[in-house]
Amino acid sequence: MSSIRTDLLIGVVGVCASGKSTLIKGLIQQGYRCRHIAQEHSYVPDMWYRLSRPDILIFLQVSYEITLKRKNLNWNKSEYETQLQRLQHARQNAHIIIDTDLLTPEELVARTISEIQSLTGNSHSS
Repeated sequence: MSSIRTDLLIGVVGVCASGKSTLIKGLIQQGYRCRHIAQEHSYVPDMWYRLSRPDILIFLQVSYEITLKRKNLNWNKSEYETQLQRLQHARQNAHIIIDTDLLTPEELVARTISEIQSLTGNSHSS
């Protein structure tokens, strides 16, 4: 049985309400080292890289409609699209892209761990 690589830094980006905090909490509970990257609020295209230089970059995709259901956000579709535009560089450089629209928090964590294991060749039993 292989163990997770705790030396890897995992960066997580996505628009507001995409599941970043939920995913990071779940990954940390499983022993992963994570960094929340608030790239969606930055005009600097490669801020995700400048801030953390993650070994694995995860991009969480979510539809505008689901963001409104998840959180009481006071924003419109144009603001959502602005965040997507700010995240374009991160998305293009992401190792893993996950659409979170239909995933429960548990499913998101499990799917992400599976994707990380595929990338690294490591497996982890909790």
